[in-house]
Amino acid sequence: MGTPSDRAPLAERVGQLLDGGLPLPIVAAGDPVLRQGTEPYDGQLGPTLLARFVEALRVTMRAAPGVGLAAPQVGVELRIAVIEDPAPVPEEVRLVRGRVPQPFRVLVNPSYEPVGDARAAFFEGCLSVPGWQAVVARPAEVRLTGQDEHGRALDEVFTGWPARIVQHETDHLDGVLYLDRAEPRSLASNLAMAERWGQPTPHEAARALGFELP
Repeated sequence: MGTPSDRAPLAERVGQLLDGGLPLPIVAAGDPVLRQGTEPYDGQLGPTLLARFVEALRVTMRAAPGVGLAAPQVGVELRIAVIEDPAPVPEEVRLVRGRVPQPFRVLVNPSYEPVGDARAAFFEGCLSVPGWQAVVARPAEVRLTGQDEHGRALDEVFTGWPARIVQHETDHLDGVLYLDRAEPRSLASNLAMAERWGQPTPHEAARALGFELP
């Protein structure tokens, strides 16, 4: 655990960031903060500042809009992320992708491990890589451990789309972008997605663009 003097610069930077107003600016790919990884949260911000920061992440995520946001995406190298998904999708998409509503959650010091060998591949995007999507094959089920913003232990199994969200956000905390795990030939602009690849699964895109699915 760091000393108060070790924590002061980070707390000061977060305070200055929050004083700039909401929503917070989202860092785009190419900024080193998205690649350097994060330090575990062990009280660096203090309860009041942490609560302000969590609320800022929530406001920023909703304004984007997105279903998750990690601290590095707003320039803060702490192992904290938030998720929330109202899942406003057609029934066919919900069934195929396992996309069910997720309440607002705070993930502190999260890590995940696959449960079983099943994998699922779908188009995925990122607020830090605006305008593009690509197919990512991920474990279909994962066990997530960590804490919430109050320090309570988190140990939960996620499946379907929620599993994808927690993997995506936890990866951010390790300096990993979804593009690192994506099938390069699947890369598509949002316009191409809207015009061509809106199907519940990426099978048609795989055939047309020439990439394999697991």
